[in-house]
Amino acid sequence: MSTGKDYPTLAEATKVWARIAALSFGGPAGQIAVMHRILVEEKRWIGDGRFLHALNFCMLLPGPEAQQLATYIGWLMHGVRGALIAGLLFILPGVVAIMVLSWVYAIWGEVGMVSALFFGLKAAVLAIVLQAVVRVGKRALKNRAMQAIAAASFLAIFAFGAPFPLIVAVAALIGWAGAKAGIAGFKGGGGHGAVGKTHFDDAASLLGEEHGDLTGTKRSGAFRAGAAALVLWLVPVAAMLLFAPGSVFADIATFFSKLAVLTFGGAYAVLAWVAQEAVGTYGWLAPGEMLDGLGMAETTPGPLIMVLQFVGFMGALREAGWAAPLIAGSLGGLLATWVTFAPCFAWIFLGAPFMERLRANQELSAALTAVTAAVVGVILNLALWFAVHVIWREVVRLEAGALSLELPVLASVDWAAAALSVIALLAVFRAKLGMATVLAGAGVLGLALHLVGLA
Repeated sequence: MSTGKDYPTLAEATKVWARIAALSFGGPAGQIAVMHRILVEEKRWIGDGRFLHALNFCMLLPGPEAQQLATYIGWLMHGVRGALIAGLLFILPGVVAIMVLSWVYAIWGEVGMVSALFFGLKAAVLAIVLQAVVRVGKRALKNRAMQAIAAASFLAIFAFGAPFPLIVAVAALIGWAGAKAGIAGFKGGGGHGAVGKTHFDDAASLLGEEHGDLTGTKRSGAFRAGAAALVLWLVPVAAMLLFAPGSVFADIATFFSKLAVLTFGGAYAVLAWVAQEAVGTYGWLAPGEMLDGLGMAETTPGPLIMVLQFVGFMGALREAGWAAPLIAGSLGGLLATWVTFAPCFAWIFLGAPFMERLRANQELSAALTAVTAAVVGVILNLALWFAVHVIWREVVRLEAGALSLELPVLASVDWAAAALSVIALLAVFRAKLGMATVLAGAGVLGLALHLVGLA
C-alpha cells in the first residue's frame, strides 16, 4: 500500500463513499461504473487491474457484487473501519428510501394515482429485466457448453419448478467437473471485462500494485471482523427460532439467510427464487406487488437486492397479526435487510486475505462461470414470469407429473399494460434510453392512462 501526504484520511474517504452511495442507481453495472469513474479515473486511489481483480473476486462470493466491491476497496484503503463505512453507506440510502416507499405503498397503494404510477413502472421493470437477460447472456454464453447450461436451467425452473439453490448447486458442480476433466468449454472467465474507456496502471495509483495474500495485523483484523459479522448475522436468526418459532419473523430470518448464502448471479437471479417462495409458498405478497417492489428498488439508490426489504415488510405487515401492522412491517423489512447484508460483510472479511489464492483456483473459477450461465436461464424465467403477470390479468397452472407450468389466460390480456410494455421495450432496445428515463417515462404514461380512464 502506498503512503504519503496525499493518502486520504478516513473522514475524507467517508465523503467519497457517501457520494458514491448517492449516485448508485441503475443496478450493478451502473454502480460499478460510478465506482470506477470516481475511484480509478478521478481519485486514482486504485488502478484498473486491481479494480477488476477485486470485482472478479467479489463475483466468487454470494451477495451483491457492487456492494461487496465497495466494502472490499474500503478495507484495502482503511481496514475494517473503512470497509464498514463503505459497505454501510452503499446500502443506507436504499434502506431509508425503500422503508419510506413501503409505508407509502401500504397506506396509499390502492389510491388511484399511486396505483397508476406503479402500473407504469411494472412495464419498465419488465423491459429492464429482459435487458439484463441480454446483457448477462452476451457475457456468459460464449460457447455451447454454457448455452446448454442456460437452456437446461431455464427449463428446470420454468417447466418443472426446480428450486434456485438446486440449479446453482448443479451448475457449479458441472462447471467444477468440466474444468477438472480439462474440457475447453469449462475454462474460467465469467468475470467482467474492462470497465472504463482508458486504462490506468496499478503502479501509478495510490494503493499501488497488489501483493498477493495479506498477512499480519490487517489479516487478523479481517478475520476477527468476519467472525463478528457471522455472530451478528446468526444470533438474531437463532433468537427468532428460539423465541418466536413459527412466526413470520422466524420465516423471514431463515428464508433471507438462505438467500444470503446462495445469491450468486445478482438480484434478478435471486428474485426468481423469491417469486417462487415469497409469492407461491409463503403468500406474503402478490406477483404484481413483487413487480412494484422491484420498481421501487430500480428507482432508488443502492443494490437492487434492497427489494427484499420490501418483501419482508409486506410479509410481516400481513402475517404478524400485530395491532400496529406498519410497525410489524418495518421490523420485518429491517430484519430481512439485516440477514441479507450481515453475511456480505462476513464473506468479504473472511475471504479478502485469500483473494489471490481464490482467483487462481481454476476449478472454482469454472464453477462460477457455469453458475453465471445458469443465471441467464433463471433471469429469462423471471422475465417471462413478470410478463405473464403484467400483461395478463389471469393465469392458470398446468400440471402433469413433474411438469408444472403457469400459463396466461389469453382472453384476459390487459391491453393498456401490453401497450406500455411494448413502448418500454422499444425505449430500451431500439432507442437505447437510460434506465432513469425509461422508468420516469413509464411512470408518467401510467399516470396519463389513469387520468383518461384506461388504467
